[in-house]
Amino acid sequence: MKDLLNIKKVYFYYGKAKALEEINLNIQEKVLEAVIGPNGAGKSTLLRVISGLEEPDRGKIEFLGERIDDLKAYKIAKKGISHCPERRRLFFDMTVSENLDLGAYTLKDRNKFRELRNFVFEVFPRLKERRKQRAGTLSGGEQQMLAIGRSIMSNPKLLLMDEPSLGLAP
Repeated sequence: MKDLLNIKKVYFYYGKAKALEEINLNIQEKVLEAVIGPNGAGKSTLLRVISGLEEPDRGKIEFLGERIDDLKAYKIAKKGISHCPERRRLFFDMTVSENLDLGAYTLKDRNKFRELRNFVFEVFPRLKERRKQRAGTLSGGEQQMLAIGRSIMSNPKLLLMDEPSLGLAP
């Protein structure tokens, strides 16, 4: 298997407060990895740094062998990294379908778009039922399903999920 993501000696500070210290991580293709730890350990910060929402103070991040630690978030997304954030970040005045469409903004292939949308509706049938409903009127669990579905719609090579079970029923 080839390396998907390689993180070497990454540091990140919020002002003078150290949030990440010498993080080393190697993720291979077709492998499920989890970063676990207590509140305040830096898990969310690590995902924000990988996805380009924050820039590391030191260290190196490579995705598929290409350095990405100096790229903006939208360029990292175009390379195939999707970040499903902890607080969902949905567009509440837009419908479920419109939110899903936004997740596919990097896709050019309409057939792939339909395939991914069908997959999301298969995994989360409640979203198909509510596809014309505004996202702000969904329950917390349904909003979480929508956030995950929107991340899937970009057809990512790497999906970063922060607190993915938050608000979901068993």
